[in-house]
Amino acid sequence: MSEKDQKQNQINIELDEKTAEGVYSNLAIINHSVSEFVVDFISMMPGAPKAKVKSRIILTPQHAKKFLKALNDNVNRFEQAHGTIQDYEQPPIPINFGPTGEA
Repeated sequence: MSEKDQKQNQINIELDEKTAEGVYSNLAIINHSVSEFVVDFISMMPGAPKAKVKSRIILTPQHAKKFLKALNDNVNRFEQAHGTIQDYEQPPIPINFGPTGEA
């Protein structure tokens, strides 16, 4: 691919100051339907009876699969540089997730 082709394929991505701060999450809940994956990022505090969804990301199945591959590639590179990430077992969390309903 020539330099001209690369410049034509570049996307200018803007990141405002508030978004750049990020949102802390220590739990993610993933649901899916035929047409989308919904990932809710949650911040839970130890001993607190309630937790809040801090961010919800909705992906097409194709983008969810691309995201899975990209995350897996990044975890592998991180572990090559810093060693294996320890996966500490935690007791299951009973989750009461909003109102129940039917679609």
